[in-house]
Amino acid sequence: MASETAGTRRPGGRTERTRIAVLQATLDLLAERGFTNLTVEAVAERSGVHKTTIYRRWASTDGLVAAALRMGTEQPWTPPDTGSLAGDLREVLLELVRYFTEPDLRELPTASVLAAFHSESAAEALHAFYQDRHERSAVLVTRAVARGEVPAGTDPDEVIRVASGPIFYRLFISREPLTPVDARTAADAAAAAAEAGVFVRKGRGGDIRG
Repeated sequence: MASETAGTRRPGGRTERTRIAVLQATLDLLAERGFTNLTVEAVAERSGVHKTTIYRRWASTDGLVAAALRMGTEQPWTPPDTGSLAGDLREVLLELVRYFTEPDLRELPTASVLAAFHSESAAEALHAFYQDRHERSAVLVTRAVARGEVPAGTDPDEVIRVASGPIFYRLFISREPLTPVDARTAADAAAAAAEAGVFVRKGRGGDIRG
């Protein structure tokens, strides 16, 4: 990761093309092979970038995967605006279900989560990716407060965590089938809890009301 830090200036031209080629190859191979079977040599072959260049900038597969996962924070993503918190959460969770279950999509997000169990750098990068999504999704709660749906002081991060928790539980813990109905149920439950004030912070310490 230290090597990648020096390259976060995002230069243009050939250097940037090289970065994108290497990190995209990393994501493709991560989806195909998983973290434990990923090698710098395979990334070099897939990207067309010499392995000495890759080692010099990213140092290892840990560095490659971490940088590739962080690249997700650069991608455009706008939270839905359906006119209600429940509707917005349904759309967010339906997208999450589709991303983790459709055959053409599911390999990469699944491999990314599993990589976090093998690499601290990957875990930190995955956390950064989802924190970015939390920050972008905060507007769902801001709008809900403005509409009078939920109390002022509702914690946006907790709303998103509670809404998405059942999805990840089914995916990685119970290994149960996951359907759009599950997404809508989880969204409606989280919205109802938010409307009841469950996620309102109190005091300066930021405790959640019990």
